[in-house]
Amino acid sequence: MKRILVTGGAGFIGSHLCEKFVLEGHDVICLDNLFCGSKQNIFHLLAYPNFEFIRHDIVHPISLEIDQIYNMACPASPVHYQANPVKTVKTNVMGALNMLELAYNVHATILQASTSEVYGDPDIHPQQESYWGNVNPIGFRSCYDEGKRVSETLIMDFHRQHQVDVKIVRIFNTYGPKVAINDGRVISNFIVQALSNQDITIYGDGNQTRSFCYIDDMLNGLVKMMNSPTELLGPINLGNPTETTVLSLAQMIVEMTQSKSKIIFQDLPKDDPKKRKPDITMANTKLDWKPTVPLEQGLEKTIEHFRQTYSF
Repeated sequence: MKRILVTGGAGFIGSHLCEKFVLEGHDVICLDNLFCGSKQNIFHLLAYPNFEFIRHDIVHPISLEIDQIYNMACPASPVHYQANPVKTVKTNVMGALNMLELAYNVHATILQASTSEVYGDPDIHPQQESYWGNVNPIGFRSCYDEGKRVSETLIMDFHRQHQVDVKIVRIFNTYGPKVAINDGRVISNFIVQALSNQDITIYGDGNQTRSFCYIDDMLNGLVKMMNSPTELLGPINLGNPTETTVLSLAQMIVEMTQSKSKIIFQDLPKDDPKKRKPDITMANTKLDWKPTVPLEQGLEKTIEHFRQTYSF
C-alpha cells in the first residue's frame, strides 16, 4: 500500500482519485484550498482511517511523507481560471514548483495533470504529443494555457536537473458525476439548462468539435501512467478520440432529459478552439489504455447525478 497525495483532491477528478485509492486501502492525503473544490465531494471519505483532508494552497510549500503525488490542483474551466488569472498562473507555476520540491525531498513520483489546452487552437488534427501548439500568450485563456505549459517545463527540468521521477499527462475534456453545477463547461452547462428547461446556449454555430472522456476511463489512464516504467515520462494524451460537435451534444442532452429547452446561439468567445481531439496512439501502445465508456452511457450517469444531487 502506498501513501498518496492528491492535490486538488476535493475537485472533480481529484475527488474520484481519492475515493478510488481509499477504497483500495492506500493512505490518502487530500490537499485542497476549496477555491473550486467542494467538501461535499469528499465528505463520505472522512470516516475512513486511511483518508486525511488538509485545507492548503499549493502556492505555499508543505512538508509531507508520501510516495506518490497526483498534482491535480488548478481551476480547469474558463469561468474559474479567468476569475483570478494571476492566481491561476501562480497555482500552475509556483504550485508545480512546490510539489516538485516535495517530490525531490521525499523521493516521490509526481504526476502532473496538464491539459489539452497546451495545444491552443490547434493547426493539426487530431493533436499528437509532438505538436507544440498554437497558443495566444496574452489572451484571456493564457493564464491557464501558458501556466500549464510552464508547469510541463518545470517538470521536465526537475527530472533532468534533479532526477525526480515525473509523469506528464495531457487531459482532454472529462465529465461524469461530481462535475460542479457551476463548472461552466459545455456538458454541465447543457445538463443544467436542459433539466431546468432553460434555453441551451451554444457559442458560435455549434460545429466546433470536442472529445469527451468519462471519468472512469480517465482514472484508469492516470493510474496506469503513474505506475508505468520510470523511463516513461510523457507527455501522454488522455482523452476520448470520438469527436462530437457541440450542437449534436446539445441535441443529445435535450433528447435524453426530455427537456423543453430551445437551443440558442451566441457569439463565440475569443481564442475558443474550433477542434479538439486527442491522438491516443501513445497511450494505447505504451499504457495499453483506451476509453471504453460510450458518450451516451456516460451522459446517462452524469444526468442522473445532477438529478439526485440538485433535485431537478
